[in-house]
Amino acid sequence: MQGLSDVLVIDDNSDRRAQLELLLGFVGESCRITSSSNISLINSEDCWRAVFIGDIADEDPLEFIQRLASVHPLQPYVLLGDDKGVVLPNLVGSLMAPFNYPQMTEVIHRCQDYHRKRPGGQPQTSTQTKLFRSLVGRSDAIAQVRQLIEQVSVTDANVLVLGDSGTGKEVVARNIHYLSSRRDGPFVPVNCGAIPAELLESELFGHEKGAFTGAITTRKGRFELAQGGTLFLDEIGDMPTNMQVKLLRVLQERVFERVGSAKLVKADVRIVAATHRNLEGMIAEGKFREDLYYRLNVFPIEMPALCERQDDIPLLLQELVSRLEAEHNASVRFTDKAIDSLMLHPWSGNVRELSNLVERLVILYPNGVVDVSDLPPKYRHIDVDPYEPVYSEEVMERESLNALFREDAEPLIAEPQVPHELPDEGINLKEMLSELETDYIQQALVRQDWVVARAAEQLGMRRTTLVEKMRKYQIARDDE
Repeated sequence: MQGLSDVLVIDDNSDRRAQLELLLGFVGESCRITSSSNISLINSEDCWRAVFIGDIADEDPLEFIQRLASVHPLQPYVLLGDDKGVVLPNLVGSLMAPFNYPQMTEVIHRCQDYHRKRPGGQPQTSTQTKLFRSLVGRSDAIAQVRQLIEQVSVTDANVLVLGDSGTGKEVVARNIHYLSSRRDGPFVPVNCGAIPAELLESELFGHEKGAFTGAITTRKGRFELAQGGTLFLDEIGDMPTNMQVKLLRVLQERVFERVGSAKLVKADVRIVAATHRNLEGMIAEGKFREDLYYRLNVFPIEMPALCERQDDIPLLLQELVSRLEAEHNASVRFTDKAIDSLMLHPWSGNVRELSNLVERLVILYPNGVVDVSDLPPKYRHIDVDPYEPVYSEEVMERESLNALFREDAEPLIAEPQVPHELPDEGINLKEMLSELETDYIQQALVRQDWVVARAAEQLGMRRTTLVEKMRKYQIARDDE
C-alpha cells in the first residue's frame, strides 16, 4: 500500500498525465499515474497524499470526486480543470493548464494541511539538521567573496575576514584552507573571545609540565596542532592586549615558545583571522594594536550581511535542503510565497538565523511543503488568505463521538447515565446517542455561559458544526 508521500493522478487525458508526472517529479513528489479504468488504486481511506482527478469516462469529474469522497471522506482531492465555483468538503483546490511550479506547490501544501489538521490527525515526528556550511549565491557581493577566496587561497598570505555575526566568516576560512596547498594539513579554529585571558596563551602556544598550577602534563597548543595547515583565529578583536603583543611576535618571526619553556618552535601555519568588530575604531581607542592589525590585514575579505543579498535566499534554502536530504534523509520545501516572505525579512542574525529557521521547519514539517502561514509570525511579511480545510458532517460527527467514548477523554461532569450492559429488552442506540450528545452540548454551553465558540472548543468541534447541532436538537437559551 502506498504511503502519504505519494500522489495519485487519475486522468484519461494522456498528454496531461505526462505533464503532471514530469512536474510532480520536478517538485519532488513521488506519484502514480493512471486512467479512470484503474480507480481501484484508491483502496483505502487515508492512503494517498493527494488524488488528482482529471477527465473521467462517462462522468463529470466533480460528481466523480463527490462519489469518491462518500467512500473515502478523509482523502483530499484536486480537480484538474475549472471547479466552476463548486465547494466540496474534500476538494482542496484545482489546477488549470498550463501547470507551473508555484500553483503545484500551493496545492500540495493544501493537501498536506488537510491531512495534518483533520480531526483526530496525528502529529508528525521531528528530525534534526546541521547548520549551513556552504557559500552559495548569485549576488555581486557573494560572487566577489568567492573571487577573492580563489585569488588568495593559492598564496600563504594572512587573511582578515570581516563581517557581522552569522554571515559565515568561518565558512570563508574553511574554503581558503581547502582550496590552498595546505588542504591536506589540519584546519584548527580558535574562538579568542570564548577562552579566558589567563588561559589563552597556553591554549595557543601550549605549556610544559609544571609551568603553572594545574599543568600536570606537557600540552601542545593550537599553533603546534595546526602545523602544516591553517589556524583560524575567530573574534580576534576580543583578544587581550598582552596576547596581541605575543601574537604579533609569532607573525613576525614565525617562531613561538611553550609556556614554561625556552625552546623555540617553528610556526609553519597560515593565519586566517576574523572579527565582527570595527578594528580601526578599536585602534583609535587604544584597544587593538595597529601593527598587529596590519600584519593580519594583508588580504581583507568582507562578508556581506544577508539583508544585502536577499536575492540569494532561494539558493541558500536549496543548498541547505540538499544537505538535509544527503545527510539526514529529511528535507522541507517552500512555496513561492513563503520564499518571497523570507526575502523581505531583515535577517539580523544573517545566514545563521536562516539556518536555524530551516532546522526548526524541518522538525515541524519533515518532508513537507512550507507556506507563509507555517512560518513563525515574525517571518510572515506577506498577507495570504488563511486556508481551513472543510470536512464532511459525517467525519465531524464520527470524531465527536470517538472523543466522547475515548478512554483517556475527561468527562465534562459526572459519568452519564448509560447502561453498562445491553438490557434484555434492547435499546434504541441512535436515540440514546442523540440524548447523550444533547446532554453534553447543553453542559458545555452552560459551563461556557452560552458562548458558542468556547463551548465548541471544549467539545472538540468547529463552531459551525456546534451551531448546526444546536439547530438540529433545538437547543436554545431559556431567556432567548
